[in-house]
Amino acid sequence: MTTPDCPEKHSIEWPTLAVAAICYAGFILTTAFSGTLGTVPAILVLALILTLYSSLNHEVLHGHPFRTKALNTALVFPALGLFIPYPRFRDTHLAHHHDPSLTDPYDDPETNFVDPAVWARWSTPRRAIYAFNNTLLGRMVIGPLISTGTFWLGDARAIAAGDRRILSAWVFHAAALVPVILWWVLVADMSVTAYLTAAYASLSVLKIRTFLEHRAHEKARCRSVIIEDRGLLSVLFLKNNLHAVHHACPALAWYRLDRFYHARRSAFLQRNGGYAYVSYWQIARMFLLRAKDPVPHSLWDTAESTPRPTAARENTAA
Repeated sequence: MTTPDCPEKHSIEWPTLAVAAICYAGFILTTAFSGTLGTVPAILVLALILTLYSSLNHEVLHGHPFRTKALNTALVFPALGLFIPYPRFRDTHLAHHHDPSLTDPYDDPETNFVDPAVWARWSTPRRAIYAFNNTLLGRMVIGPLISTGTFWLGDARAIAAGDRRILSAWVFHAAALVPVILWWVLVADMSVTAYLTAAYASLSVLKIRTFLEHRAHEKARCRSVIIEDRGLLSVLFLKNNLHAVHHACPALAWYRLDRFYHARRSAFLQRNGGYAYVSYWQIARMFLLRAKDPVPHSLWDTAESTPRPTAARENTAA
């Protein structure tokens, strides 16, 4: 199956700049007038803004909206989402785009699968927690806690072992928190608890997108999903619901994905083995309380992956 002929980037992508303006204006207005909006509405609005901001970060790491990496990084410098350093998100996500390693329990930094041998060593309570995490409800409720905690622990171990690249990413993150903290102290009218709640809720919304983005399959091109949703979630995710298209053309800007896909719909569905859903509502009906996949990788012994390493990375739960 041939790879689609992907269009080249535009020199400056104004729709992406407009998204950045919406994110920052929304953040400023919501936090500054939280008392007027009310705590619960402010949390809900900010959660949606932070979800969109995370999607903007995803666009930036793929080289948008400018051709210059420094300008792109500057566009998302403030760490509005609080929890993950942008350089670490960039590095791990670009590693995830090595499609032959998709879903690999060791080489895919964003996989939710684990090595069956690792699963066999886990206690019954831990298996139960991760089994719940493999339902859509579980992924939204405890998924952010599992993935963020696992990520932090892994980075802490790497820094302790002398990984200076990861250390520098966290130093960058500390600097990126400064404008957020200054805004908070000088202007914002939202409590720290409300902000943390909104940040966690934004991760929960993002888990809807990542819940079944990839499946275990012998062929790498058949591992990425297409969700033909055109509602609010599709907008918040900047069309990354067309995930197989994104993996085929990772440099294609979000606002060009929809038209590009629908002009080649049959070819893409054939290319990814028909791994597709109509909407996120369909996914919620099917998998809110039911796991789509087992936690241990069902095809680990036969998947297109690198040989089994001797040291097991237990889970990244992206």
